[in-house]
Amino acid sequence: MGAKQQAADATRNRWLVMPRTLSFVLNGDAVLLMKRAPQRRVFPNQYNGLGGHIERDEDPASGALREIEEESGLHVHSLRLRSLHNIDAGGLTGILLFVYTAISESRAITKQSPEGSLEWVKQGKISELDLVEDLPRLLPKILAMDDDQPPMNVHVSYDDSDRIRLRFRGDA
Repeated sequence: MGAKQQAADATRNRWLVMPRTLSFVLNGDAVLLMKRAPQRRVFPNQYNGLGGHIERDEDPASGALREIEEESGLHVHSLRLRSLHNIDAGGLTGILLFVYTAISESRAITKQSPEGSLEWVKQGKISELDLVEDLPRLLPKILAMDDDQPPMNVHVSYDDSDRIRLRFRGDA
């Protein structure tokens, strides 16, 4: 199949998404989280995992590993896809988010990101933080997943009052 047979230019009246990754790096009983910088447009002063846009020449897993290394300097292993999110924030384009976990043998952060500050947080303390709005529901599910469990499928949207709605496949 040639590139033209992919019909990637057939975008009229189609839902378009930007591909992104979000990763939670684990070490023992701790998770590496980023407190987003106060000047950031997206999620200022809130805690989230590490991640960003997938580049044109990379697959989602490579993008996740690149973002982890760029933002922390960590080299991780056991990268596992945990969740796929189709995010509709009301714009003409949405976000397709690939959520991963990975394991780091070290907690030594060798890089600092202008996007925010990194902190190793004990899993039992995560709920005490000002998390990005979907993480209180999402992160416990991800951290409880078995290594051989297939990824979750999630649709994210917002109601008329701008409150987040998460639909996990299989929810009523």
